Amino acid sequence: QVDLAESGGGLVQAGGSLRLTCAASGRDFSNLGVAWFRQAPGKERVFVVGINRSGEDTSYIDSVKGRFTISRDNAENTVYLQMNSLKPEDTGVYYCAAELTGYCSGNVCPRWPYEYDYWGQGTQVTVSE
Repeated sequence: QVDLAESGGGLVQAGGSLRLTCAASGRDFSNLGVAWFRQAPGKERVFVVGINRSGEDTSYIDSVKGRFTISRDNAENTVYLQMNSLKPEDTGVYYCAAELTGYCSGNVCPRWPYEYDYWGQGTQVTVSE
């Protein structure tokens, strides 16, 4: 069992920055692949970015490339999402999720919610005009 807890969300103006944190507890976190998903009001939960077990490989959706950066610190059982140049369309609840294969690289990265085994409770990010 893995418990995930997100933090760092909030209200920010367009062009601003936020840093989300996903803190994990439980089984060996360093073996898990981790991703951030976003769910906008009235829409499905969608993949935003993923990172493999070691932190050496990542995968981003096109709309956040160059603005968002995912990283992890396995010694601290933590994954971070640095979000810069935020846009109103980035608004939503951001969820941290973990899966057991640990693999994620470029276009080959689990991107569907059903592929993830553990979820956090989510943190709200609101970007105003």
